[in-house]
Amino acid sequence: MKSQNSDDNNNLLVAVLLSMAVLFAWQVFFPPPKPQKVPGQEVSQRSPGEPGMAGAPTSAGAAGGGVNGAPGGSPGTVPAEISPRVKVKTSEIEGSISLKGARIDDVQLVSFHETPDPKSPKIALLQPSTSQQPYFAEFGWLPPAGSTAKVPGGNTLWNATEGATLTETTPLVLTWDNGEGLSFKRTITADDHTMFTVTDEVSNESGNDVVLHPYARVYRHGTPKIEGFFIQHEGLIGWLGDENRLQEITYADILDEEKRRRFEGVKGGWIGFADKYWATAIVPDQSKPYSAQFWTPTRNDAGQTESFQADFQQEAVTLVKGGTAKVTSRLFAGAKRVDLIEAYEEKFGILEFSYLVDWGWFYFITKPLYYLLSWLNQIFGNFGMAILATTVIVKAAFFPLANRAYASMAQMKKLQPEMEKLKAKYPDDKQKQQQELMQLYQKEKVNPLAGCLPILLQIPVFFALYKVLFVSIDMRHAPFYGWIKDLSAPDPTSLFNLFGLLPYDVPSFLMVGAWPLLMGITMWLQMQLNPTQPDPTQQMIFNWMPVMFTFLLATFPAGLVIYWAWNNILSLFQQYFIMKRQGVDVPLLENIKKTFAAAGGLMPGKKSD
Repeated sequence: MKSQNSDDNNNLLVAVLLSMAVLFAWQVFFPPPKPQKVPGQEVSQRSPGEPGMAGAPTSAGAAGGGVNGAPGGSPGTVPAEISPRVKVKTSEIEGSISLKGARIDDVQLVSFHETPDPKSPKIALLQPSTSQQPYFAEFGWLPPAGSTAKVPGGNTLWNATEGATLTETTPLVLTWDNGEGLSFKRTITADDHTMFTVTDEVSNESGNDVVLHPYARVYRHGTPKIEGFFIQHEGLIGWLGDENRLQEITYADILDEEKRRRFEGVKGGWIGFADKYWATAIVPDQSKPYSAQFWTPTRNDAGQTESFQADFQQEAVTLVKGGTAKVTSRLFAGAKRVDLIEAYEEKFGILEFSYLVDWGWFYFITKPLYYLLSWLNQIFGNFGMAILATTVIVKAAFFPLANRAYASMAQMKKLQPEMEKLKAKYPDDKQKQQQELMQLYQKEKVNPLAGCLPILLQIPVFFALYKVLFVSIDMRHAPFYGWIKDLSAPDPTSLFNLFGLLPYDVPSFLMVGAWPLLMGITMWLQMQLNPTQPDPTQQMIFNWMPVMFTFLLATFPAGLVIYWAWNNILSLFQQYFIMKRQGVDVPLLENIKKTFAAAGGLMPGKKSD
């Protein structure tokens, strides 16, 4: 019997240690969010794509066929410090477009701020080459290898109408002439959300046929902070035709030259970068074939900060003498709003654009759960209430399964005394124990696995709900009630200064707020529904486990902690109800008294029984 208890203790300790390891790893990879730096600080007067910098130009036929930026050194180039700009102002975007290179490199999202304070800086998604972390989109033309045709590049100064502004109703028209018979015209339009449409035209009056390749790229300097490690993809992403389907590549992977990804002759799709809440994606003409690649122009091995690029190059266009060519591409630069992304997919016929949002393996569960949450959010006008209501609906849907599981557990508890007698009767013969146990199960018509299967079936659904809450931008900066002003941030209160009543701050590891505390209490109460463990070590672990989880989960987003606490409360009442209905004793009050009595016996000046 002693050996059996020892084995049980070892198994339990291993399970607890593994659980703690997972949670500690979470804290390492997902520390509380830090305020973002305000972009726009000048750090360099040279931009990627200029000679001597990462992203120096190569032709379409150069080794690797990379789009490093349009060729530089062409007529009309200007020094980097001279960069006139055209203002961009729409319902959801503020910023500007640089006439040097005609890059879309200054996009601020009007509806989203760095903190819940509406006066805090707006989210700066795309940033100029002179900022700390350049992040921009570029469109243009590339000549084939060996061609001497001069095309606009990253340093080319385009012409615009004086006082021009890009709005939903006013397109921006840019022009440039290479002085050798090629005239370029670029028309940029913006809708009332976050989609730019770029139409490039070129006219050939050079007297010779000219071959050019339309291209587009998104360039990102520096590795951004990853917030959804293991939970959602953040990095380079794209849907490349029907054969290559969804491509998700991490920043770490793409730094390995062997993992550079290139795709030839694909049709339909998009390519870009995905953050937790934001994304940029360039969209080629969906009816024409193109090549695309994910790669890194620079690495850290030479003392340079890494840079990353996603680009596509469309099939060659031949301009006969006196002829013209036109190509249309698009740029999405904004928040990963599900309704908007799905609307763009339908409106522009973008192949599988909805995969810009990472729904995970259980997408057939996560997407319906998101729609349910979104619908309830519209009804209640509060995302926290939508979380509570969704949890109730999911619990109700799984009630028959949970009822069967708890009923099976209740039957097993009734047999516990008989099972202990068998263990005592055959302490050294485990095979005989199993034979007798199976006969006991058959006699009492109990299936020991009946309680496991319903729980296993619920796991994917609750994991999917957890993922939806993590990735949904609807929860970002969404207030709940009372002190919770941002459901995507940890509970800001702490038990150790009496939730703000005492006039001092506490260290971050002691930030155990009211909701994590409630989650820990409800978890502890759930454990008290079970009989006291005969082994003191096991009982001690059960008593302290909720305390450990309370500290470990205190840094999680408040929305997730509220979900867990509410789920615990519902499970507590559900288990209590089923146990009473099955005629099983509910030792809740008895176990609570024993726990406090044991704790009191360990206090100074008292003796433990």
